[in-house]
Amino acid sequence: MTEKTGKSLRKPSSSSEVDAFLKKVAAMPQIKPGSRHGRLIFAMDATASREPTWDRACHIQAQMFQETASLGGLEIQLCYYRGFKEFSASSWLRHSDALLKQMNTVACRGGYTQIEKALQHTQNETRKQKVNALVFVGDCMEEKMERLCHMAGELGILGVPAFVFQEGYDLVAERAFRQIAQLTQGAYCRFDAASAAQLRDLLNAVAVYATGGRAALENFSQRQGGVTLRLIHQIKKD
Repeated sequence: MTEKTGKSLRKPSSSSEVDAFLKKVAAMPQIKPGSRHGRLIFAMDATASREPTWDRACHIQAQMFQETASLGGLEIQLCYYRGFKEFSASSWLRHSDALLKQMNTVACRGGYTQIEKALQHTQNETRKQKVNALVFVGDCMEEKMERLCHMAGELGILGVPAFVFQEGYDLVAERAFRQIAQLTQGAYCRFDAASAAQLRDLLNAVAVYATGGRAALENFSQRQGGVTLRLIHQIKKD
């Protein structure tokens, strides 16, 4: 909504949260060689409270294309909500320049959350052509929990995991986001303004794994290091 009070960035993602997220990525269904491009829906809260981090998100998303280009490519559809019942979805994009152009036209506006619309849209898209994952980034939840859980459960039945990233430390949002991740067999992770690099690496790990599977992710992790190396270690244990 226009003003969101009580939000704090004092708690970054803990080691256990990151490990839990990475383990979920390891279990994510992967594209088989010779199949279509990986397809991710990237849904974002574009209400007023997210304005300070919107530019950073633009560049993070563009890097996902670069990490997957050599693996056969990635298709991303950008979705966002803002203002009064405004929800928008781009066409399917395969180039970082096109994505940046789309995001640079977006200005954050005050309004209530519309996470249900993002979940419904993802259902509709995967019924047309398989979507490998939904990535959602937000900081607040102002909807009926029961409705969101129902929509997330239906998305889980369709086989689309939701990877949910929470900015800040809103407890109501955390409860909802964890439920969405669980019901879709996806994963939840919190980040803050000081952990943009970690968010970038985690998002790239999802994109690489969705596009090229475990072998591609292992190569990426050896190059990237950081939190992605912990993911490879977990895969080897399974």
